[in-house]
Amino acid sequence: MHPIEHLRYVARAQGADPVSLAYETIGALRGLRHEPAGIILSMRRIVQRHSSVGKLWWLCSHIANAPDPFEAMSRCENEIDNDPTASHLRAEVADGSRVCIVGWPTTVLNALAPRSDLKFFVVESGGDGDSAVERLQSMAADATLVHLETISASVNNSDLVIIEAMAAGPNGASCSAGSHAAVALAVCAQKPVWLVAPCGTVLPEPLWNAAISSTEFDVVPRELVSRVVAPTGLHDLLGDAFKPECPMAPELLRQSAM
Repeated sequence: MHPIEHLRYVARAQGADPVSLAYETIGALRGLRHEPAGIILSMRRIVQRHSSVGKLWWLCSHIANAPDPFEAMSRCENEIDNDPTASHLRAEVADGSRVCIVGWPTTVLNALAPRSDLKFFVVESGGDGDSAVERLQSMAADATLVHLETISASVNNSDLVIIEAMAAGPNGASCSAGSHAAVALAVCAQKPVWLVAPCGTVLPEPLWNAAISSTEFDVVPRELVSRVVAPTGLHDLLGDAFKPECPMAPELLRQSAM
């Protein structure tokens, strides 16, 4: 595929998870090795199209700030490949826990779907919850789909609510629609709330503000979260977990014709 067509494909992709989008973006940008002047414009268009995906802001910011953008692509790709967040989560969830999740949290499912000792309550979110239940049940997990009218009972019956960040910033995280409701109910019921923030999620404030300009995700305030699971492990001191993982890149915030 021609590099320009590949970039258009990435910009127009719908429904892909953040990791897949990051890999596709790296592959498309590598095609510009012989015309590197087009990298910034291409990245600007990609983050405009996928503004809610923190991992793309993280990736493009590192590339924009690097003396060698192609070396930065390889370094970021390696960080994604070796992200230990799922392993930390798998190790920290207690045996036999009843866990409430929302939608299709990619890292959470990768970490916990093989845990046959767990019971899952999966809150529906734009059709993703049904797909998550199917995946869990295909792996012999005990999973129940939760609709709005039963979310309160499901949270009350859970030991733990786990949400996954699409992006995070100084004051919170953007998560699947329905996450804020599940978290608020958990706080009222004095249930712990864990936020999973995989590699490439936590952004500087200006990029975070751009990431939450979309209304398709819930912004969950930081103060409602009990603990954060990140590449560096499980954090009780939330300030440690909300440190930006990338430098600021103001050139990404300029508007480009799509």
